[in-house]
Amino acid sequence: MAYTDDAVRSKLSALNESHDSIATTAQWIMFHRRHAAQTVHLWLTKLKDLPPPKRLNMIYLANEVTQQSKARHKDDFLQAFSPVIADATALAYKGASTDIQAKLRRVVDVWRERNIFDREVQEVMEGRLDEIDRARSSSKVGGFGGAIFGSAAAASSVPPELTPILTSLQTVTKSAPAAKNAMKAANTEYEKIQDPTAAGSPPALQAARLTGVLKNLARAEGAVTECIKARMELVTALEKILASNREELRTEQEELQTLNNRLADAERKKKEVELIIIGGLPSNEPQSVGDHNSGSPITEPDRPQVEALTPPHVQDHDELYDRSPVPRNGEAQTVTFSSAPGIEMLSNLASHYQAVPVNGSSKKRKIDTSSDFPDLGGDDGIDADVAEMLKDNKS
Repeated sequence: MAYTDDAVRSKLSALNESHDSIATTAQWIMFHRRHAAQTVHLWLTKLKDLPPPKRLNMIYLANEVTQQSKARHKDDFLQAFSPVIADATALAYKGASTDIQAKLRRVVDVWRERNIFDREVQEVMEGRLDEIDRARSSSKVGGFGGAIFGSAAAASSVPPELTPILTSLQTVTKSAPAAKNAMKAANTEYEKIQDPTAAGSPPALQAARLTGVLKNLARAEGAVTECIKARMELVTALEKILASNREELRTEQEELQTLNNRLADAERKKKEVELIIIGGLPSNEPQSVGDHNSGSPITEPDRPQVEALTPPHVQDHDELYDRSPVPRNGEAQTVTFSSAPGIEMLSNLASHYQAVPVNGSSKKRKIDTSSDFPDLGGDDGIDADVAEMLKDNKS
């Protein structure tokens, strides 16, 4: 079968996962290695059109062709596949099931072990696969920050002012690795076309290489532009929140100074009140702290007026006690008794006491023995019978 684009498309469409189908198609493609660049271009177009489960067969075909070319020391297809193999592998890896992704990883590991592609191409290819794995892991836990910021409950607890920062940071985290990988691949391919030994390659191969270099450079330019845009948004968000926090900090510092001043004023007034209480000053005459510290003595308050103690009231035999004041000069004082009727008056009259001063407040009573009965100075108020009896006794 002659080599045409339709023939290549027919071979690729008839490809299945069996080893015989892959080996037969690989032999036919390698037979037309002069058209390696066109064949790889058609192969990449077909891979993009296939659903994810069918793309593994196209990677198996590329693996067979490149390994056979390496074994036969034919670099046509190796040079044609190098600019596009990283993108093709990442395209087949993205969206595939876990089983298919494991098989693709195995193919990439074989390429590394057998040095099928250059080290730079191999690293770029593995970096693209790692980037897809990271993106899938972050989407499973709900976005940037894993379980902390990813879950709906945790996201609701994030302050609103931090939402733009987290969004920009998430974009930077995703775009930075892609930009680095694209930049690395573009630089690698560009250095290859600058090699003087590449000038002797066929024009078709050179055109294929230049096409791949242009694509890689354009892809790297777009990735770096997106990364720069994301970083600018992140810096803008950070500057906004920084300016807001600086303003809040300035306000809080002023409030703290006001509180310190008021605290000092309250402490000063408290000390003044305490000194007023201690010094006994009236509340309407405030005294400053400086007056108390001048060294002048503090006037003490007068002693409070206390009511004198009242002696208990004597109810029983009140008439038997002498209530007359005690003479201070030791002079005796005659006790005067009030008249009493009947036998009680006789008893009182017969007892003439004389107060004798002693040490202390106690008093002794002394009977005057000069006469049997005291001279009453008159008979007023005495019955006639009693007076007659007194005269008889006297005589």
